[in-house]
Amino acid sequence: MAMRLARENAARQASGANPRAFLVAAGNGAEAALIEDLAVHSGTTLREVCAHFTPPHDRRLARAVPAALSLVPEPGPDLRDVRGQAQARRAMEVAAAGQHSALLVGPPGTGKSMLAQRLPGLLPPMSLDEALESAAVLSLTPGGFKPSRWGVRPCRAPHHTASGPAMVGGGGNPRPGEISLAHHGVLFLDELPEFDRKVLEVLREPLESGRITIARAAGHADFPACFQFVAAMNPCPCGYLGHPERACRCTPDQIRRYQSKISGPLLDRIDLQIEVPAQDQGEMLDGPAGESSEVVRARVLAARERQLARQGKPNSDLSGREIDKHCPLEPTAQALLRGAMARLAWSARSYFRVLKVARTIADLEGAEVLTTAHVGEAIQYRRALRTPG
Repeated sequence: MAMRLARENAARQASGANPRAFLVAAGNGAEAALIEDLAVHSGTTLREVCAHFTPPHDRRLARAVPAALSLVPEPGPDLRDVRGQAQARRAMEVAAAGQHSALLVGPPGTGKSMLAQRLPGLLPPMSLDEALESAAVLSLTPGGFKPSRWGVRPCRAPHHTASGPAMVGGGGNPRPGEISLAHHGVLFLDELPEFDRKVLEVLREPLESGRITIARAAGHADFPACFQFVAAMNPCPCGYLGHPERACRCTPDQIRRYQSKISGPLLDRIDLQIEVPAQDQGEMLDGPAGESSEVVRARVLAARERQLARQGKPNSDLSGREIDKHCPLEPTAQALLRGAMARLAWSARSYFRVLKVARTIADLEGAEVLTTAHVGEAIQYRRALRTPG
């Protein structure tokens, strides 16, 4: 049904001052009427439909009433619940502001999942087009689209046992997978190395293109998959590499094999790679609460508005030429970034992703030119995985 909603919205926009009217089944009327300024009528029987088009006009079907929507969205998890972890909290703010992908690395119990679950509450509200596209994808699932989810960014968190078709979609009559159900929302993969490597590799294409194509003998199915990717993992198999109080039991070879489950090309496509270290018990239990999601979200919205006014898209979507145009660097900042690229053996993709993150950091401060402070912070967000020598 929502696929039709998207087409109807396009028709409404094309018709200008003379919008077309649409006649849908009674069960879909409330959903279709969610589109503003669109004339929608719903009928139960073919007789009612025929009567609608023949005189007398008093037998015409009434306009459908939009589904009741909650004016006050249900509050989600609040960032103030995460005590300490100042750098990781800051990284989540940067990720939300620029729509950047993120990987959280740290021992068990440090708050990685808590941070990821609070990211949707920092994101800007959905536009009408985004809400329509999200509803269109959800309408293809067995449960269908629920009006109560209108305008709510989806947050999908599949288990690490999820198969390839479950993740990307498939079946004889192809249906969208988890990456498409997260369209215009967040896809969170906890325990990232536990996922099958073949499943993880299929994420590379949609992370770049925002779409996934499923090929079948009978044809191809193309689904949208523009999601914000967030993942979490332990630094080693036992989980305690670098822990100040618990000794790691893993050998260097075991650590390398564990971390290498995340391929270089996939890791290259993750903008922020953040260390979430173990904390002092006093800070974790008795430390002051941090800023609330509402306070952080206000800064995120201001930064996102700067991006849309400047380039019409989030910083994560900037192309090569757009990066050159919209990411001016101070000479010292450029020298710092090029030095880091040479020292850390980055690919060109890593270089430009760090540059886009630095652009977002500058936007959070309202700065036009990228300084060494912006670039230095962005560089720190790509040094979470540290295999022992």
